Amino acid sequence: MKRILITGALGQIGSEFTMYLRRLYGESAVLATDVKFRECEASLSGPFRTLDVMDQASLFTAAKDHRADAIFHLAALLSATAEAKPLAAWKLNIDGLLNALETARELKAQLFVPSSIAVFGMGAGPQNVPQVSPQRPVTIYGISKTAGELLCDYYFQKFGTDTRGLRLPGLISHAAPPGGGTTDYAVEMYAAAAQTGAYACWIAAGTHLDMMYMPDALRAMVQLMEADGTRLIHRNAYNVSAMSVDPEKIAASIRRKIPDFRLEYRIDPVRQKIAESWPDSLDTSAAREEWGFAPEYDLDRMTDDMLHHLSRRDANGTRKVLSADAVG
Repeated sequence: MKRILITGALGQIGSEFTMYLRRLYGESAVLATDVKFRECEASLSGPFRTLDVMDQASLFTAAKDHRADAIFHLAALLSATAEAKPLAAWKLNIDGLLNALETARELKAQLFVPSSIAVFGMGAGPQNVPQVSPQRPVTIYGISKTAGELLCDYYFQKFGTDTRGLRLPGLISHAAPPGGGTTDYAVEMYAAAAQTGAYACWIAAGTHLDMMYMPDALRAMVQLMEADGTRLIHRNAYNVSAMSVDPEKIAASIRRKIPDFRLEYRIDPVRQKIAESWPDSLDTSAAREEWGFAPEYDLDRMTDDMLHHLSRRDANGTRKVLSADAVG
């Protein structure tokens, strides 16, 4: 990769990923795009273009003008938001993807498309779900991501388009706000721990889900795109994860630094049902064997880093100091 275009660049993943790519490849090499402009580091630190991925001609023109040899297509509606707006989610997640696929095909560019653990349903089994498993998702988000994996496979097999992707678990970040995903309770829990010392969780105790710290996810996305394509077998749907946790495990990790942290429960039936349809854990051996996936953060290391950063700001973005043993 030398010149990169990102769709959804101001979203939950994109806002951090844009900066990560600019540090790696140079500010001018990475064109950030999103449907609306807002002032932030990702939009101001390098080239930015307002772009609606539903407009294929505009997407193609932006990529061509930038001379993009790689496209990271991050524009999508996430699980909980998609359930509230299923038709809008299908149109954006599928029609937007098709526009990205056509752009990559015409320009002979690489295309990265994130998939999700949401592609699995009850039939996959709860533990250590293999790379190739039944996919019977019960959400419009999961259905669209399953269709997206197949579309990317089709464009690779039919046209030779260099498509690649990861089945991302819940991503935890201190920098990006929650984006409407079912696993976002974890992000909220850390922020609440730093700000108030208490959190009411919408997911029930004992509901295990795969998670990964954002730095590991960003590194994995680049690592996959830079990998030797001849070694890739499951190129559009690699299981990746760093840990399988439930709210109680995260709370216990937080209490190593904030002993008085209080966790309560106010279950959201919609998101609880979504979470229960997903596996507890994934088998990531294909990603490890085919391109060397190796996350660096376990739960406690992630907790320490999250609280280290969040201790510097309260809900208004100003500095907030935790108890003496709260950071590092």
